[in-house]
Amino acid sequence: MTDQPDSIVLAILSRIDQRTERMAEDIHDLKTCATSMEEGLAGVNRRLDRLDGRVERIEKRLELSDATH
Repeated sequence: MTDQPDSIVLAILSRIDQRTERMAEDIHDLKTCATSMEEGLAGVNRRLDRLDGRVERIEKRLELSDATH
């Protein structure tokens, strides 16, 4: 009878360990995905910055912007 509670506790601990491992893998995948998204967003921001500079130059040439800009 004393073996029964031990094996139940070990079975529960084993399931908890498996779930924890799956959660750790999921978190790793989420971190990888978030990093990829951040890198993509940084690329979009760089492109927008370049476009902003080009628009400013066009506005100056066409005398559409203020001199204080």
